[in-house]
Amino acid sequence: MYRTGLALTTMLVLTLACGGERASDGSPGEEPAAASPEAPEADGDVIEVRLITDEQGNRFEPAQIEAEQGDIIRLVLVSGVHNLNFLPDSNPGATGLPPATDMLQLPGQTLDVPVTMKPGHYYFQCDPHALLGMVGHLEVED
Repeated sequence: MYRTGLALTTMLVLTLACGGERASDGSPGEEPAAASPEAPEADGDVIEVRLITDEQGNRFEPAQIEAEQGDIIRLVLVSGVHNLNFLPDSNPGATGLPPATDMLQLPGQTLDVPVTMKPGHYYFQCDPHALLGMVGHLEVED
């Protein structure tokens, strides 16, 4: 009885913890959610970044991104459970960093992150898999 109650409580907490941002489940006609409600609409390119877990490990494809302000980074979950985080500690002095995204959990889910940072080099990671090498770099160009 105790284990069942604990399992149900854990599932409820995880469900509530992941309920902040809305991510698309890949259903036709559904628009992907922005990383934050006050994020501006994209007036540039959409850059697709796949989030993958497989026999090669956990990774972003591509992990090296070039973008301009106004572009959108579209996260597409292929497999695993992943997020995207531009850590302030790993980007000293950077302003305008987007907040960490919620975890994408269902294959085909997408989430749009607007590029709002000033030109420069930025580090990003998947929080649960950073120590396993799931990191990347964004170059925001003029």
